[in-house]
Amino acid sequence: MTTAPENPSGFDAIFGDRRVMAILRGMPPGQTVELAQRAWDLGIEQVEVPVQTPDALPSLAAAVAAARERGRDIGAGTVTTVEQVRAVAAAGAVFTVAPGFDPAVAAASAAAGLPHLPGVATPTEVQQAVRHGLSWLKMFPATALGTAWFSAMRGPFPAVRLVATGGVDARNAAEYFAAGARVVAVGSALADPEQLDLLAPLVRA
Repeated sequence: MTTAPENPSGFDAIFGDRRVMAILRGMPPGQTVELAQRAWDLGIEQVEVPVQTPDALPSLAAAVAAARERGRDIGAGTVTTVEQVRAVAAAGAVFTVAPGFDPAVAAASAAAGLPHLPGVATPTEVQQAVRHGLSWLKMFPATALGTAWFSAMRGPFPAVRLVATGGVDARNAAEYFAAGARVVAVGSALADPEQLDLLAPLVRA
């Protein structure tokens, strides 16, 4: 078994008492930086830039540069290969996020000093991730699985901290918090310009 022990100060420090993360997917560098700046101005400090294709790396790099000027950090999302882990580490990302759980990707992220947030959708996947030393997990796709999934997972896995991702927005986020989500990550909903403003009051626990 490949082990990937999570840095205990990783996501506990990254999220702290903050409960919202913005996912800036598929945008050119300028727009990515613009939305990241707006999120930070509203108190949404955690930002993820997905890199599912190589042409997304310039947007990640631009966001990283802007984050450094503001004393903020940027994570890289949709990291599904070891090669992507190397690329986003070189670009300056401070954590990685994946849609599913891959032990090799988790191990590569750990080796690069990057906390890793894998996607899970079943108790088996949760158990596998926990066995590999991961205590923060991304519940994906959240709205397809439903809030009852969170409530069910809290019984057998009370120490796991879950991030709700996939279809979550400012209007349904409270339902996921009530069901046990520690953080909500909002992506496609940000196409609505009102979403960041509506999310801002939910940032702190």
